[in-house]
Amino acid sequence: MTALPFLPFSRPTIDEATIAAVGDVLRSGWLTNGGPQVAAFEAQLSAYFGGRPVRTFNSGTCTMEIALRIAGVGSGDEVITTPVSWVATANVILEVGATPVFADIDPVTRNIDLDKLEAAITPRTRAIIPVYLAGLPVDMDRLYAIADKHKLRVVEDAAQAFGSTWKGRRIGAFGDFASFSFQVNKNLTTGEGGCLVMNTAEEAALADKFRLQGVTRSGVDGIDVDVLGGKYNMTDIAAAIGIGQMKTIDAVNAHRRALAAHYFKSFGPEFEAHSSAQLPQQAFDTSNWHLFQIVLPDRGPTTRADFMTRMKTEFNVGTGFHYAPIHLFTLYREMGFKEGMFPESERIGRLTVTLPMFYAMTEADVERAVGAVKSVLAK
Repeated sequence: MTALPFLPFSRPTIDEATIAAVGDVLRSGWLTNGGPQVAAFEAQLSAYFGGRPVRTFNSGTCTMEIALRIAGVGSGDEVITTPVSWVATANVILEVGATPVFADIDPVTRNIDLDKLEAAITPRTRAIIPVYLAGLPVDMDRLYAIADKHKLRVVEDAAQAFGSTWKGRRIGAFGDFASFSFQVNKNLTTGEGGCLVMNTAEEAALADKFRLQGVTRSGVDGIDVDVLGGKYNMTDIAAAIGIGQMKTIDAVNAHRRALAAHYFKSFGPEFEAHSSAQLPQQAFDTSNWHLFQIVLPDRGPTTRADFMTRMKTEFNVGTGFHYAPIHLFTLYREMGFKEGMFPESERIGRLTVTLPMFYAMTEADVERAVGAVKSVLAK
């Protein structure tokens, strides 16, 4: 066991100015629904995404559900997505009464295989939810060509992709719906929260209804409810954190890219051949490097659990895995999904490991994590 301090796989950075701003909110007495911090945060986000309408919510999960509801997706409809994501991506399809359809992943990008996605389209398909795993977008040109050809709505699960780009344009600044998460380990965090980028003022007005019980207010005391909404609003406390995070988001993403580059340098060009492990795609022109993931060798006696345990007990380095394939969870097996249906997703889901990646990390931390990986795999 090393004497070095624990190196987690993720850790948020909250500066003193943001902590003070949260204190100001607490003293203001306006903590939640419809406060000035939420309005200011939404304005900043809209500017970041080129002036598109943006609404904030208490999670990134509900933003996808609300996007599907705005798009009119419901019972009898199918929505295509990837098996390799946090289970929320598929659960929101069930929440609106639609049927999830999975398409296997590309083994290099680990994102949904767009050829398989197009092959899965049926007359019942109404929408697709691509996931930008670890912050890496899919081929956006091809994605929207498929959507336009088949007249489908796109709900981009860009939970991990705040600051990622495609051909120089920010993810969320173009396309259809874009859903972002501000959960604690994201590049930009509000503790918990998320936002939905939309196309029109009419969609934004409907999102306003869905996030607060379907309520529309008018005048001093006018109130009506004409759609079924929920309780999904962001607090002013969370928005104050987000405003503080927006000040440094470009520096955060630049530092993550530099850390990713140092990971590749530290692993060296022979690592994959010598270890049979797989490094991620070197996508420095598109990814925000939310996560740095390796795929363990698909051979030998070392399981992922063994690897993760030894990284912690022998080297005090934290790891994670993102994600277990959704279709193999009991809930989805009961719908007819089974092992062997999506072999690439199952392989990646069984062998992927997330290494430390966060703003406060140094190059020395990267070298420590890489040294630990090499030692564990060598044994």
